[in-house]
Amino acid sequence: MGNKIIIAIDGHSSTGKSTVARRLAKELGYVYVDTGAMYRSVTLYAMENNFINKEEFDIQSLESELSKINIRFEINAETGRNEVALNGINVEKKIRTLEVSSHVSKVAAISKVRTKLVEQQQEMGKEKGIVMDGRDIGTVVFPNAALKLFMTATAKDRAERRYKELIEKGEDVSYEDVLKNVVNRDHIDSTRKDSPLRKAEGAVVIDNSNLTLEGQFEQILKIAKDAIAKQ
Repeated sequence: MGNKIIIAIDGHSSTGKSTVARRLAKELGYVYVDTGAMYRSVTLYAMENNFINKEEFDIQSLESELSKINIRFEINAETGRNEVALNGINVEKKIRTLEVSSHVSKVAAISKVRTKLVEQQQEMGKEKGIVMDGRDIGTVVFPNAALKLFMTATAKDRAERRYKELIEKGEDVSYEDVLKNVVNRDHIDSTRKDSPLRKAEGAVVIDNSNLTLEGQFEQILKIAKDAIAKQ
């Protein structure tokens, strides 16, 4: 195998980016970074400090407290998974709720939030051997990544997956609310001024509307191994 590379995975919400990225990193012996978890952590901080709710968003207060937000990834000794800690507290479960999902795109659209987190992400990638997923990894964070993937699927397919996931976790949600959330996040992610969601130049598109999880993973693993072999 060649030298270690950076693998950048972008795409719409609920396309299974994190699942694929985590598994790919494990298979290749790479470090996995879930940038969505970083934005969700900032969102949780904003919610817990009453900076954001359904009616309003106090952007200035959040911006003034960004220096107080410390996000780290720590290995969960029981599961062996990389989980996110916000100011020293594991918030992996708290950040996955539909309530956090309903605010995260608005928080991620704030330039100062993106600047802070992009700097951290670029620092994490200095050693290469990393798989990172998000909305702007191949376009902004690592535009020179050796492999860029762009994952997509229909809003209906993504909402169905997300709905099943939330129900399995015991969340009390309706399919209609989940679908609305998916469509709304697509709109905010794609139309924001700062680093909008778009396919990076040279990215390989993976439309998994009709792919099984296994079929999709085999396809992506082959693409990754080919990219590494070229280094």
